[in-house]
Amino acid sequence: MALKSTIFKANLAIADIDHGYYADHQLTLARHPSETDERMMVRLAALALQAHELQDTCRGDGQLAFGAGLSDPEDPDVSLTDFTGRKRLWIEVGQPEDKPLAKASSKADAVVVYAFAHAAEVWWKGIETKLSRLDRLQVWRIPADEAQALAQLAERSMQLQATVQDGALTLSGANGSAVVEPVRWK
Repeated sequence: MALKSTIFKANLAIADIDHGYYADHQLTLARHPSETDERMMVRLAALALQAHELQDTCRGDGQLAFGAGLSDPEDPDVSLTDFTGRKRLWIEVGQPEDKPLAKASSKADAVVVYAFAHAAEVWWKGIETKLSRLDRLQVWRIPADEAQALAQLAERSMQLQATVQDGALTLSGANGSAVVEPVRWK
């Protein structure tokens, strides 16, 4: 019998000072049985870092949502879709391969990768030249210790505050807080 995803609920209050975006999001995260708390929380952090695009790109007329993630490799980890059905933003976390990223770049206006964990540098050195031709792609690095700190905030029911200022995300909840300062690689 296949294992089922574990459902997490998060009430996320975002104050993105850098972009003038302030909103509350009620989120449901389905954590695949093979997904770690660290990866799930990096997905949530990626959503918080890019949530301003809901206003900046779609003028509020869109949907920012988690995808099927590990359950469906053809689906983004997080996406922003406008009300015409057009994918405005495709977000992946981890170390995806170049071909799915090229495919995502043909389906969405912008693609953003948030690489994390200790193997991210090795992944980037091996794939950097293959990704250089993808104009719609941005690649960011979340340092491993910061991603691990995010995992400590994971609870089945979370009340979280996200503050984005000077490019850094501070995510706070009942289990403390974590600061994430993504580094842009591409």
